[in-house]
Amino acid sequence: MSRIKPVSLSRMSRARRNRTAVLASLALVAGSAGSALAAVPADDVGVAAVPCTVDYKVQNQWSTGFTVAVTVTNNSAAKSAWAVKWAYAGNQQVSSGWNARFAQSGADVTVSNESYNGTLSTGGSVSFGFNGSYSGTNAIPSSFTLDGVTCNVDGGGGPGPDPDPDPGTGAKVNNPYSGAKVYVNPEWSANAAAEPGGSRIANQPTGVWLDRTAAIAGANGKMGLRAHLDEALRQKGSGELAIQLVIYNLPGRDCSALASNGELGPTEIDKYKTQYIDPIAAILADSKYAGLRIVTTVEIDSLPNLVTNVTPRPTATPNCDVMKANGNYQKGVGYALNKLGAIGNVYNYVDAGHHGWLGWDDNFAPSAAMFKEAATTEGATLSDVHGFIVNTANYSALKEDNFTVDQTINGTSVRQSSWVDWNRYTDELSYAQAMRNQLVSIGFDSNIGMLIDTSRNGWGGTARPTGPGATTNVNTYVDGGRYDRRIHLGNWCNQSGAGLGERPKAAPAAGIDAYVWIKPPGESDGSSSAIPNDEGKGFDRMCDPTYTGNPRNNNNMSGALPNAPVSGHWFSAQFQELMKNAYPAL
Repeated sequence: MSRIKPVSLSRMSRARRNRTAVLASLALVAGSAGSALAAVPADDVGVAAVPCTVDYKVQNQWSTGFTVAVTVTNNSAAKSAWAVKWAYAGNQQVSSGWNARFAQSGADVTVSNESYNGTLSTGGSVSFGFNGSYSGTNAIPSSFTLDGVTCNVDGGGGPGPDPDPDPGTGAKVNNPYSGAKVYVNPEWSANAAAEPGGSRIANQPTGVWLDRTAAIAGANGKMGLRAHLDEALRQKGSGELAIQLVIYNLPGRDCSALASNGELGPTEIDKYKTQYIDPIAAILADSKYAGLRIVTTVEIDSLPNLVTNVTPRPTATPNCDVMKANGNYQKGVGYALNKLGAIGNVYNYVDAGHHGWLGWDDNFAPSAAMFKEAATTEGATLSDVHGFIVNTANYSALKEDNFTVDQTINGTSVRQSSWVDWNRYTDELSYAQAMRNQLVSIGFDSNIGMLIDTSRNGWGGTARPTGPGATTNVNTYVDGGRYDRRIHLGNWCNQSGAGLGERPKAAPAAGIDAYVWIKPPGESDGSSSAIPNDEGKGFDRMCDPTYTGNPRNNNNMSGALPNAPVSGHWFSAQFQELMKNAYPAL
């Protein structure tokens, strides 16, 4: 199927489309495949001559549907609420939208503000977008109004001011975090600041989770993807800024943990492609965002399951066996890497588990091979992978200083301790660097970088050891000296005693692009008991503090905090504990 794209893209660079002046009238230029559909000027006029401008751009079009991005600029008095209207000449129907509320009666479309973007200052702009369907022709509307006042259109090429911050060159860099600010999610920041003591960290950058299709547009009054990107442009100013997005909606998602199951069934790979990845790619490809460094964390909790939690392993689950058999994890990750990797200012980082999952010999190299398999399917190539991320939303310590796997205690190797259990790695830094070397050895680019999620692996507070444990035996030595105070490395849900880890920073160690807070501290891993919800999230006993375990945590207690909400929802008690046990301390 031929699709019309907004701008020609390459793997390493991206063309920049300049914003343009207001128009007095419209002419429609319909390009061939690979060109843009946009309104172009017949006669240029100054901004002062018109009360408002509308930039209506068809970003993507196929035989029955299309995607549109709209930017409205207000040149009149400031507004606290707004509504834009237009009428179609054909049979176009708006099917879904983001960053605004949409209503359609016949050919007439009304778009009004969401609760978070009603303020529109003089000279200010607001952006929204939508998907639509049509048959025959898809003509651009001939006129638009803002609160009943007719607007001209900002769209082609000519003199006039640029209402957006300078988008920059969008040139690819080796480390997207170097020399750049990182986006502070205003929604998370507000939650953190509302907590006693939370203002100490409310300005830290965290990941934006796109964990279901509705999150693209913005569900339940929350900001959608375009709203976050527009806010990122505002935060960017004239410097460089990276924004961190979590791509997280595979069919049959996280086959070993019910708390993070998703909306798509195991076989719904086509929905994943067309209703989730394609709309995200269309938004990220908007030239308006070309100057942002867009970091994507691609599908956590997926590929490693196909190595560790399938038959004949004792940790196997039926759901993971299904996903290994149908190949939809590999297909989904490959498709996402292909589509997002084609956008010149997107940096894809694939999830690589953590040392307490993949650090054993029978997991380590097979997982790296699985990552390569996914990165070379559905049109993806290894060049679509900028790096990998470890410890996403997990609690494994960054660096254990009080013991190493090379030590022996009374003739017994530290690897034989109950905690290490023959693992070759004791912490995330050593694991990340070793995994990077393994990935390069099997063909990934030698310049790939690693990210480590340090949002909740500080393990400070009064329980933090100040030195090695007693040398009575190998277990007293390791248990007495380890920072990670979990009952078992396999425990992953709302862990009691955890603390904030290292604050986000660029290039902190060899081979590491950044320490990041991809999991926003204070957002739950899963509910302590079953809670009905419309997000496809189930109840996992690993989030129940009374649960006595399963083979994946060697039948230990879960170590979870009580009274937790559904995953992704605000968990005040956990946030307070993370601050109390932060290391470095707040």
